Amino acid sequence: MENKKSRKGLVIVLLIAAILIAVIPFLALKGAEFGGSDDAGSQMVAEIQGQEYTPWFTPILEQYLGGEIPGEIESLIFCVQTGIGVGILAFFMGRFYERSKWQKKDEEGEK
Repeated sequence: MENKKSRKGLVIVLLIAAILIAVIPFLALKGAEFGGSDDAGSQMVAEIQGQEYTPWFTPILEQYLGGEIPGEIESLIFCVQTGIGVGILAFFMGRFYERSKWQKKDEEGEK
């Protein structure tokens, strides 16, 4: 019975910690502005060179769309890339986990 109570307490503590991690930045960083790394990089190059930075090429999607990609589409593409990456990582982690289970089962069978 104590084991269930300790697990329940741990779950509650972890949920509170997760909520605090999500809420505290919103309260602490009220009014903060965040820029992208592309903007920061081009500003730094312009500061070092003393002239405005001109990109070497235009992104492929911007050429086909005839202008800058909307922020919603950029977010969608980023999320799809993230999902693909997580899927690949989860697949290989699952394979490694299953392989270790099979190896343990084989070792037990040989005894």
